[in-house]
Amino acid sequence: MRLSTVLLLALSPLQANAFAPQQVATPLVSAAVESSSALQMGPPTPDIVLAETYGEGSRKYRRTVYTHNEWVKHRSSDRFVRNLSSIFNSGVYKSLAKEVVATTAVATFIVVWNALTGGYTGLDGVQHDAVISVLPMLTLPLTPFTLLSPSLGLLLVFRTNSSYGRWDEARKFWGLNINHTRDLNRMATAWYGHDGIPVDPTKRAEDLRQVSLMTWAFVRSMKRHLSPPDEDEDAFIQEINARLSPSQADAIAKATHRPNRALYDLSVAIDRLPMHFMRKNEINKNLSIFEDTLGGSERLLSSPVPLFYTRHTARFLSTWLLLLPFAMYDPFKGSWNHVAEIPAIAIASVFLFGIDELSTQLEEPFTILPMQGFCDKIGANCDEIVSWRGQGLDDSANVVEENMKTMAPSR
Repeated sequence: MRLSTVLLLALSPLQANAFAPQQVATPLVSAAVESSSALQMGPPTPDIVLAETYGEGSRKYRRTVYTHNEWVKHRSSDRFVRNLSSIFNSGVYKSLAKEVVATTAVATFIVVWNALTGGYTGLDGVQHDAVISVLPMLTLPLTPFTLLSPSLGLLLVFRTNSSYGRWDEARKFWGLNINHTRDLNRMATAWYGHDGIPVDPTKRAEDLRQVSLMTWAFVRSMKRHLSPPDEDEDAFIQEINARLSPSQADAIAKATHRPNRALYDLSVAIDRLPMHFMRKNEINKNLSIFEDTLGGSERLLSSPVPLFYTRHTARFLSTWLLLLPFAMYDPFKGSWNHVAEIPAIAIASVFLFGIDELSTQLEEPFTILPMQGFCDKIGANCDEIVSWRGQGLDDSANVVEENMKTMAPSR
């Protein structure tokens, strides 16, 4: 009876495997998965290679763009049930498999050790004496953990807030890019020509097309500049060769700093527009904003949260959770041989390590931002804006006056 009880306790860590990546049931595809810069949304599909269901490979599937339909689902009343039912499929929790197994193994060891050295209750409910009475039980008082909990909470809160602030700042940079690319092309299209000089429609169409293309080339080069080379290089070269002239595409591709080259080409395209220099100055203010968003993004990419802070938080959290089973042994004396401590420690590890994992995933924001979707949106918007060239300007009638006459009440 004693041996069977000890074996039953020793098998308890197997429950922690629920958070480990499933190796058998997942169909494997070829390791040479072709990279794509296309917008990825939602969780990986079942045919995705195992490495892309969690960790670094899953980041491309976090590039979500919400529309009204997604917001309706996001705030639906069944969101709690849906989120709980998908807990074992979470890529974040799968990434924590090693940490959860480690803390759960410590908790299991404590339960088994203390059963051997302090006595245990058999399956028949009979209390048995210690198997190894000469060794002490392993426990710690709960008070130090209670006192340290606020400090650990402050560290995790600051870590999470700092990482989210970096993500939010990166998203705002791209929001500025979207807004000011529209502004730039709107002004260029509406202000083309000056002082009553006749406008050649063919030349105007080509000049504004170049402004639109160079605007897109800048944001696409910025996206490539902020993305991993193995993910985006081939797609970037393919896209610029498809949209730009061979000389323009080659100049950008060979540049040491591609966004700077694309921004220079955009400046040249603006300078060639026949309009008053004061209007050109207004348009060029947008280019200064592009330099700011580019420099700010480079700052975020090259400068993480100070490493000594990140490492101290990780060490504090790991030590706290690894020692917690020693202090949680006595509080679970109401369960059979204190065995309820094991799942409790596993759950606590998942959620506390999960906070640190979320912070780490947010800290570098660009590979989880839908930058390709932003670039496609900017390109489509700019092409549409420059297609309005001459509307309301080339007509002999004044559009504003006609509208005022139509809307004014009869007298």
